Amino acid sequence: MKKPYFTRKNLIVLSLAIFYGLIVAFAGICSDASHAVMPKNNLIFKFAQVLGFQAIECSLVGYVGLMLVGLYIVLFVASVLYIRRYAINNHVSGKSPKLWLAYIGAFLICVLLSFGFTILFIDPKTWENISNTLTFLGQSFLLGTLIFIILGALIGGIAMLVVNFILIDKPFRFSKDMEELDIAEDVEPIDVTASFDAHASVNNELGVADASNAAASTVGSSQMSGGEFTSVKSSEQLADRNVVFPSLTSMDVQYNAFINEHVQSDETTLEELCIRFRNYLAAKEGLYFDEETIRLFVSAFAASHFMILEGLSGTGKSSLPRYFSKFLNGNVLFLPVQATWRDKSNILGFFNEFSKTYNETDFLTQLYHAVYNPDQMHVFVLDEMNISRVEYYFADLLSVLEYPQSEWKLRLMQFPHDFLPPAKIEDGFIQIMPNCYFVGTANKDDSTFSIADKVYDRAITMEFDYRNKPFKPEGNSEPMTVSASYLQGLYEASFKVKENLMNDYDYAKFETLTEFVYEQFGITFGNRIMAQIEKLVPAYVACGGKKEEALDFIFSRKVLSKVDGRFEEYVKGALKQLLALIQKTYGAGVFKRSERAIAQLIKRL
Repeated sequence: MKKPYFTRKNLIVLSLAIFYGLIVAFAGICSDASHAVMPKNNLIFKFAQVLGFQAIECSLVGYVGLMLVGLYIVLFVASVLYIRRYAINNHVSGKSPKLWLAYIGAFLICVLLSFGFTILFIDPKTWENISNTLTFLGQSFLLGTLIFIILGALIGGIAMLVVNFILIDKPFRFSKDMEELDIAEDVEPIDVTASFDAHASVNNELGVADASNAAASTVGSSQMSGGEFTSVKSSEQLADRNVVFPSLTSMDVQYNAFINEHVQSDETTLEELCIRFRNYLAAKEGLYFDEETIRLFVSAFAASHFMILEGLSGTGKSSLPRYFSKFLNGNVLFLPVQATWRDKSNILGFFNEFSKTYNETDFLTQLYHAVYNPDQMHVFVLDEMNISRVEYYFADLLSVLEYPQSEWKLRLMQFPHDFLPPAKIEDGFIQIMPNCYFVGTANKDDSTFSIADKVYDRAITMEFDYRNKPFKPEGNSEPMTVSASYLQGLYEASFKVKENLMNDYDYAKFETLTEFVYEQFGITFGNRIMAQIEKLVPAYVACGGKKEEALDFIFSRKVLSKVDGRFEEYVKGALKQLLALIQKTYGAGVFKRSERAIAQLIKRL
């Protein structure tokens, strides 16, 4: 739930405002010279005479005016509390001119409405009647204010006397900063820093990159799970949010809690984007990729926000997503995965029970930056992501990416009900924006873990098995500015071109292959993969490719990759039959990737 705009302290102030409004109304009734309600010799009337107030006989209009003044006193106080709370939530300085203009505006509106409505009831509206009514209301307001101050001082003095008398043997603490003055001289203070010496030395040995991992190992399982089971029950146990979340709060201040909603984009098409990006890589970065690889990489983001690039080292797996973001004038985070990563706290951080602060990570900060810049491309590159188990530390993010985009949220920690978090963190959750794309690179060697099928199924996986030959780029090779919404618009436009879409004939041909694989190998072809095909194929065609190339890519990566590792006697014969079926259905040399993959599988058998 969102943070309330009225806290307990605000409600106390509001209650005092109601009490104040009632006193003003009561003072006015008592000072009425007609004495229609209160007796003539009441103390408040005499007090008004002592102060030299004019004796005015009040009519029904005067009583209506008193009720309106009391009501608008309460409304003004409520408005001030709301404006102040809004300023705190959105990091508006208390000295901001806009804030003070809002206060003054609320005051003027309440005054004008209270006296304005009162004037409407005056009949006849002569200057004498209006003047007497306004004078009566003004005197009632001043008289009520004096009485409120006197009662406040009297009640406050009595309360102070009673409280201090009850706590006469207790130490006095004006604030938390004075608690150290209450420590008895005969009690030796505890050196709390000693428990951190070992931790600090570990951080020094590991360096900055691994410091968070060392900290994670000291805080226990509850903190390693992202602080969901934190023992913090009240905000009194926490410092201000700028201490608990320094990086996120500093970003709130930087953007003044306002979202940068729009990025001006260069006009282009998916095909032009692919050609220009390929030229850019060759001309500016000295990286060479074939057209099909670039088309697959660009169109893959239409089907999934998560991509895996695996294969040989030095083939440009890490560079491709980094330079893609640079080419589009986006934002990129390059994050080397560590072998010690075990759960989401390694990428999202965790709440440290010792320091009572949240250990923020670069990954978390970048996610928060994406919230403030929803139209800017944000690419997260997890380098060597399978050096630790992907399905462990990346599990939560893989799960939420399956939900509707409005539900792409990750829990950081459970906040106390009265703690005010960073502006864009709601109920302890951070929103994963649609402009965030995640790319993991994976090597295949003895030092890495195999990636589970459930991870492969959720990602678009590209394989880099060889280095491309250099070529001389032709055409424009300059970078461009493309916003996340513009790129998504290009994808959605490709989904509306009938010629790009999969038709019944395309599905029937492809289903011939998938049914054969299911019958021979028991490998299923789920709805998730079909949903990826529905988006990848039209986007790939819009990038300048053919449907068959996109289907060949999907079949080789989503189906044939699951046959790898099987050594039963029937497998070799079934693969030969599958190869013949592919060539019969699509023609020889059309499904090049699949034919090559089948040939390699047969060779290993």
